[in-house]
Amino acid sequence: MIIVCPLNRAEDLIAEHRVGHAVSLLGPGTPHPTFTGLKPARHLRLTFHDIIGPMEGYSPPQREDVESLVAFLSAWDRRDPILIHCWAGISRSTAAAFTALCLVRPRMAEEELARALRLASPSATPNRLIVSFADDILGRGGRMVRAIEAIGRGAEAIEGRPFTLPTRD
Repeated sequence: MIIVCPLNRAEDLIAEHRVGHAVSLLGPGTPHPTFTGLKPARHLRLTFHDIIGPMEGYSPPQREDVESLVAFLSAWDRRDPILIHCWAGISRSTAAAFTALCLVRPRMAEEELARALRLASPSATPNRLIVSFADDILGRGGRMVRAIEAIGRGAEAIEGRPFTLPTRD
């Protein structure tokens, strides 16, 4: 199971679901949390702003960040749930969750996976730069990007509600 949430819900959900792995995607000004009971090697911490291109004074996601994300997700054995969070649980975390879905459900079409994401989270607005890097790294030929474009921007929200995505049918 993939659990997606904002930062302020992460610790409680890790305990509640007995999470074995976590991904934190936070901006440079936000300290990364240390989660009780989670080994450091099972917690990927990525630091960049939630932007989709160059912007003075801000750090966009880099290809290397997404390569680290893909490597971490690929090593996840799926015996325990994984929790993915960003500050608000709307953009960076949903892009990472969509990447995870594409990795763990390779036979499903990207459009179906994007629709599953939208059904699980009406506010999900995956960061398009993260998705475009993941699409390239996974060799998806633009299908991930097109799938996210097809579901469009999510409903307006200050903070996303926690949600889960199945890793199996």
